Amino acid sequence: MKFSAKQTAAYGLGAVGKDMVYALSASYVMYYYQDILGLSATFVGAILMIARVFDAVNDPFMGVIVAKTNTKWGKFRPWLFTGTVLNAFVLFALFAAPNTPGNGLMIWFAVVYILWGVTYTMMDIPYWSMIPAVTDNSKDREHLSVVGRTCAGVGNALITVFTVKAVSMLGGGVERIGFRRLALIVAVLFVLAEAVLCWAVKERKSEEEMETTSVSEMFRSLISNDQAMVTVATIILINSALYITSNLIIYFFKYDVGGVSWQDNYTLFNMIGGGGQILGMMIIYPLLRKFLANQKIFVLCLIMSMTGYGLILVSCLTGLAHNILVLAVCGLFVFLANGMLTVLTTVFLSNTVDYGELKSGRREESVIFSMQTFVVKLASGLAVFITGVGLDLIGLVGNNSSEGAVIEQTAGTIMGLRMLMTLLPVLGLGCALMVFRDKFTLTDERAEEIAEELRARRGGLSE
Repeated sequence: MKFSAKQTAAYGLGAVGKDMVYALSASYVMYYYQDILGLSATFVGAILMIARVFDAVNDPFMGVIVAKTNTKWGKFRPWLFTGTVLNAFVLFALFAAPNTPGNGLMIWFAVVYILWGVTYTMMDIPYWSMIPAVTDNSKDREHLSVVGRTCAGVGNALITVFTVKAVSMLGGGVERIGFRRLALIVAVLFVLAEAVLCWAVKERKSEEEMETTSVSEMFRSLISNDQAMVTVATIILINSALYITSNLIIYFFKYDVGGVSWQDNYTLFNMIGGGGQILGMMIIYPLLRKFLANQKIFVLCLIMSMTGYGLILVSCLTGLAHNILVLAVCGLFVFLANGMLTVLTTVFLSNTVDYGELKSGRREESVIFSMQTFVVKLASGLAVFITGVGLDLIGLVGNNSSEGAVIEQTAGTIMGLRMLMTLLPVLGLGCALMVFRDKFTLTDERAEEIAEELRARRGGLSE
């Protein structure tokens, strides 16, 4: 089964909507609750980590629930739409915190953020589980992965590029009001995008009934799928590096680059970066794919990203931190690489579904992709926790007043911010490179061999 052009477009639109929501939460929750509302950065980071531990239980269960779902609307669409509507309401609540001082605000944040994670999981697992469920051709999967990840990059870029300026305009200069209004707009667009996806993608029932697993069997199958576990570990490391950067970059521009035009510089930097990510997904990756295997492209991207971080640090140490063009060129290495890495990790994870079926006899799309949802959120929570602790350790003072000049930070705080933003991501990417080189064996050739063997097995069973 192949997606039609209409279904492919709807699938891409769904990715735009859901990643607008995810980017707003992943990149701006720390800033909203610490810098604007005045909560401790360590407390915010700790709550995010606690929420991720809860998701460690919730996500795999959700994968099993989706795998066992069988309705007249299909397996995926009921959860896609229900999760979307609920998550849209919770997103608005997350950025519309009441004027409750002290403990009341802490409780509000803790409860609402955990609910956000639960409802996002409800729609994200079935979204990505569609990829290996609709085709057994590796080239088709690569195409759909590129479409999904590219459009997700568009959604992420829209939030990354326009949030700061949109918040300023929507709130009339008051960031708290601006974030509340922006969250409402994003929530509405999210529901509309996923509604189009659910309408356009008509699921077909499988010709054979696939046996679903219990939770205990699910964990055994995941542990036995060594290539899925390697891919998951790599995703955690890469996304931790990415989210450390995405959470710290706004502090870097506000307090280090500074100036009255810091919002304009921040927007320009992210605009170039967002364009770089999309360029990497849509043009550079398909071009490199003509000459290189996915595994070689993956290693190249990791090295490229580490180089970009190194160049940013060198620029800061040599007095070029205020030169937005120099920073953008250095950052482009990181953004181009990240764009391709997001596509590649999805392709690798899709291939581990076949690998797992060959080993165990069970095809666990929802279970495997529930791990992707979990590890991406785990990486986000880990990164924000590290960010929160780091911000407190370097002594950054939040500017939670609705008016007045931006607070000037000490030289030690600025240097600490630069180190956190560059050296920690390099460490994570370096670990990802070592894990991938040592443990990943599911090459392009091996993935195609497995797909051919499974097609032959199914053909034999149908005779």
